[in-house]
Amino acid sequence: MSDELISKKELLEMADISYGQLYRWKRKDLIPEEWFIRKSTFTGQETFFPKEKVLERIHKIQTMKDNLSLDELADMFSPNISDLKLEKDDLVKRNIVSSSVMDIYLEMDKGGHQFTFSRIIEVYVLEKLLQSGDINLEEGKMVLQVLKDHTQLIKQKKCEVVMTRKLGVSSCLLLINSEGFHFEQGTKVVTVLSIMTCMEEIKAKLL
Repeated sequence: MSDELISKKELLEMADISYGQLYRWKRKDLIPEEWFIRKSTFTGQETFFPKEKVLERIHKIQTMKDNLSLDELADMFSPNISDLKLEKDDLVKRNIVSSSVMDIYLEMDKGGHQFTFSRIIEVYVLEKLLQSGDINLEEGKMVLQVLKDHTQLIKQKKCEVVMTRKLGVSSCLLLINSEGFHFEQGTKVVTVLSIMTCMEEIKAKLL
């Protein structure tokens, strides 16, 4: 699961940004502190970044900064939007979830038609996994139960949903701040889904 790394020098050239811009975005929490990875090289200490994640984030910042202030962008990228509440129809209208998956979710969850951010995450994760064909309905119930059992952790930590299968038996794990994972031989990792990425995608659809 380790990302390919890119050096700071390569990043500045590839993204066509200045040193000052990069660190201004860091101070505003637009680029997470943990993405600045210090490593020893033959020339001394250098800073590296997870290549795919940081380039995607910079592209989003550059695309949206003309319409949003840095503070508004920081709020968007922050996982803390726990006060948000939306109606079922709003989620369908904003293309956060399809009406078919919404119906499936409401069959599994009897919490009514108003959605807190925790439930928005749940239905969005279900949407992504079911639409991709990676999981079936029974596995969807399993994913929802894991998310509901660990709602508070999901709000505060970097989490990933991992679905595995071995000999036809499925398991669902929630990994917290994980650098990687290993399973016994014969276990197939069906899907890995970042909750933080889901939060960002939801926010982008809400803006």
